[in-house]
Amino acid sequence: MPVNLTWKENRMKALTLTCAVMFGCMPLAAHGADDLTLGFLTAHSGPFASLSRTNGIAVDMAVEQINASGGVNGHNLRVITFDTAGDARQAALGVRQLAQDNQALAVIGPFSSSEVRTAFPTGERLGIAEMAIASSAPGLAKSYSFAFRNTTDEGIVVDQVMAALRTAHLPMATGAVAYATDDVVSKTMGTTVLPQVFHKYGVEMKGSIDFQLAAFDLSSQVSQLKEMHPDLLALGTPPEVAINLAREMKRQGVDARIVGGTTVADPELPARLQGNGENLTIGTTFYAQHDERTRSFAQEFSSRAHAVGMTRTVPNQMDAVAYDIVYLYAQAMKQGRLTGDKAHLAEERTAMRDALAKISDFPALEGNITINAEHDAIKPVYVLEIYDGAWKLLPAGTP
Repeated sequence: MPVNLTWKENRMKALTLTCAVMFGCMPLAAHGADDLTLGFLTAHSGPFASLSRTNGIAVDMAVEQINASGGVNGHNLRVITFDTAGDARQAALGVRQLAQDNQALAVIGPFSSSEVRTAFPTGERLGIAEMAIASSAPGLAKSYSFAFRNTTDEGIVVDQVMAALRTAHLPMATGAVAYATDDVVSKTMGTTVLPQVFHKYGVEMKGSIDFQLAAFDLSSQVSQLKEMHPDLLALGTPPEVAINLAREMKRQGVDARIVGGTTVADPELPARLQGNGENLTIGTTFYAQHDERTRSFAQEFSSRAHAVGMTRTVPNQMDAVAYDIVYLYAQAMKQGRLTGDKAHLAEERTAMRDALAKISDFPALEGNITINAEHDAIKPVYVLEIYDGAWKLLPAGTP
């Protein structure tokens, strides 16, 4: 469906001003057949739904701001959504529908690495750019010319976490890893990425525990962990697993510091942990208190999320990522001088791809973004820890 443009703009002045500076203030373009159309692969259900179902709010915010400042090249942006429900087969179907039926210039999403594995090959065959929102398993975009990810490789993020712990002189002599065997990112993290990072920082690997992603009772795994006595427990899982692990670790008296990357980056995780998981430490590419722009975004997002009855009204990293993808696409449209002319759709999609690959130091909400040779985003990483029941910026983890 088209982007909903009916919400009132109560706190948009700072954000819209930023947009105007980027794309120029022109008279508001009329909404019509010559809109620049983007597809949006969203996921309102599935294993990462708690992180993904609010991404559309952020997309709407970005589209409204850009259109309010005159659009791009005199044209309004328009977004058509397809709900994948977090399913890889639906992600591939969504790319085909958005590319062929809706004639989109590019696609926002998909969300996860499992969806990327089917959607990226489909987009490559159809010649349409996609930019993933949360896929962070290493190297999934580098084999495709039309595939991009506004995410930082999870190995880089966890590396920044470990560097911050070392700088802060926190205990990290020994470690263990925890991962889900039925999730692409989690398994890659547990079997490859985390052990490699431990090795780099001289952390003695005491062992690993594994489970199914939907497992609730982790008592036996934590019993194994207790015998290892690690300083750190590194994981690459959704927040729900971290909650279950932290609860069971506290029950069994395991005091290892839980560390992770962007997969655990839920702004409401401290509250959801209900007093468990103190000192849990993560890396994230969005920190709402970073500056006036991020605070303004967070305030407007919260207002909109509350208005539509969302359970979570605080923006997470993936919301900021989705917002920035719209701006990255707008920048590429500007540089490629796109018009939305359907008679030249293939050429304009190629121009979009080529412009995206050249983006460097773009002033995004998350911080300056550069697209690297593997088509991943290079951007700041903030290291946060749970302290006294709230996220706090670890001083050694300030970018």
